[in-house]
Amino acid sequence: MSITVISILVLVSIIAIILLTSSLKLNAFVALFLVSVFLAFVTLPADTIVTSIKQGFGNTMGSIGFLIIFGAMIGIILDRTGGTISIANYILSKTGEKKSSRALAITGFITGLPIFCDSGFIILSGLAKSFSSKSRLPVAFMATVLATSLYSVHCLIPPHPGALAAAGIMEVNVGNLILLGILFAVPGALAAYLWSKWIVKGRDYPPAEDTGTDISQDKKELPPVFLSFLPIVVPLLLITIKSLINLFDTTGESLIAKIFYFPGEPVFALATGVLIGLFLIRKKSIDSFNTVFTEAIVKAGPILIVTAAGGMFGMVIKSTGVGEAMGKLLADTNIGLFVPFLIALVMKTAQGSSTVAIITTASFVLPMLDLLGLDSEWGRMLTMLSMGAGSMIVSHANDSYFWVVSNFAGLDINTNLKVYSTSTMVMGTVVFAFVWISSLFLM
Repeated sequence: MSITVISILVLVSIIAIILLTSSLKLNAFVALFLVSVFLAFVTLPADTIVTSIKQGFGNTMGSIGFLIIFGAMIGIILDRTGGTISIANYILSKTGEKKSSRALAITGFITGLPIFCDSGFIILSGLAKSFSSKSRLPVAFMATVLATSLYSVHCLIPPHPGALAAAGIMEVNVGNLILLGILFAVPGALAAYLWSKWIVKGRDYPPAEDTGTDISQDKKELPPVFLSFLPIVVPLLLITIKSLINLFDTTGESLIAKIFYFPGEPVFALATGVLIGLFLIRKKSIDSFNTVFTEAIVKAGPILIVTAAGGMFGMVIKSTGVGEAMGKLLADTNIGLFVPFLIALVMKTAQGSSTVAIITTASFVLPMLDLLGLDSEWGRMLTMLSMGAGSMIVSHANDSYFWVVSNFAGLDINTNLKVYSTSTMVMGTVVFAFVWISSLFLM
């Protein structure tokens, strides 16, 4: 079968996933499985079909499973114990009510590191309404500030499933990706903040009528802010220390490198965060711990399955050889990082899921890296960040997160499109601009 025909079949498969998940509302796992099997049967040798499907699913599950589950546990603990409210209270006390939008942005960014953006917005949407009501700032602005601060880290940083699975496919160091992802997420979140502030200025967008969550109530019932920060800060600190040690000690033979070898691994770092988080639970018993663990596993299950199915589809695409062929075609175009950025952008805009967009793009781009001049440690890292930037653009009506923001903030669709959706476009563009500028100095 010619590469042209295979390329057409891959394109048809991608369109099929988009139509099945967005138009027909078919479950994402079922859609990915059916299309993966179809593409494998029409393009791969019969004796490799089952192996490719199982390998794609299994490898992805193996690389992301523990991290997603432990990340979900930290998120559930912070939610159920009031840790997120305690953090928000502390940040607001430092910024003041007049700067409550900044407090909300910082709260969203910090709590969004381990918590998935949809869960984070549901947990914190009451704060957005409360801050809007007290400050008399438009709820569209406050909701967008919260949504984009959560979204900026969701698209770029493990343990969020898209970035995590793609890091496994691209063989990128997860610890380094977390550090760089945070650095690049900051200008993205800031750009979205400034854009949403500008776009609501002078327009008739009302503040929230609903007072939302009263963060001043029951302060004695909230956990200490120091302890609330620890489940987030300690894992990041452990991962950061190990990554910094590896920069100076590539052999890993020094005593300090050996000490942080296991604690600095993302799986063990997040597990440590979970153990610390258990101290936030007032009633410490096996039953109360099991309640948190069970809820987190139930929450993580569908995410794990869909993400692994995305890895399965990506493996089938990789096995067809279409990525390598496209790489040869684009080898002399000198557009480098624009390729992963644009592919992820098209996938995201068309089918709605940032996770599916970045996983599919990773498998598609991997065989092209050498021909695009990106097959180096920095090249792969910047490729990852380019895909993350593309997977932000654009969150609109086919994205479930768009509806979470709209429904929980009480925004009509037109307002959400004008303020939130355009902010995701600005955010992704700014992040990619920073990635591209960085590439001029790092590659």
